[in-house]
Amino acid sequence: MEFPDLGKHCSEKTCKQLDFLPLECDACKQDFCKDHFTYAAHKCPFAFKKDVQVPVCPLCNSPIPVKTGEVPDVVVGEHMDGACKHHPGKKKEKIFTYRCSKEGCRRKEMLRVACAECRGSFCIQHRHPQDHGCTRGGPAASTAGCLAARDSEPGPSGASREGPGGWLARRFRWRVKR
Repeated sequence: MEFPDLGKHCSEKTCKQLDFLPLECDACKQDFCKDHFTYAAHKCPFAFKKDVQVPVCPLCNSPIPVKTGEVPDVVVGEHMDGACKHHPGKKKEKIFTYRCSKEGCRRKEMLRVACAECRGSFCIQHRHPQDHGCTRGGPAASTAGCLAARDSEPGPSGASREGPGGWLARRFRWRVKR
């Protein structure tokens, strides 16, 4: 004995099972059996209205606000075409922006290396006043003058440096021997 007017058939095209306790999809308002009532199981075309998730831009990893009723793929696509910070067509930021002020040098650095005397921006190779011929703080120091000034400075332990046989040279030789 059948009860044809009891229950409803599943709206999934491949199923059509008669179910006495059908479940109604709250997005598309169709009736489904227990196997096909989820959005993914019946490929609900209106799932985006109820399935609230915040999409993330694959280029800049920022969340994209999506209003109710909008298709997330379209909104993310519009973001990528216009407001995305890491758009592949946009000009990239320069990493090495500080060019060396030494005449003839074309090197660039990420961080500004400024001379304390002339305030110029230099590369690592020309950062010392004697390396770039600095004349702002007085006459350019020769390498012999720098060595004499360096030898008269006290070392970290308070002892003075004795030229080539100073504490730094001794420490370096000690490390090389072992």
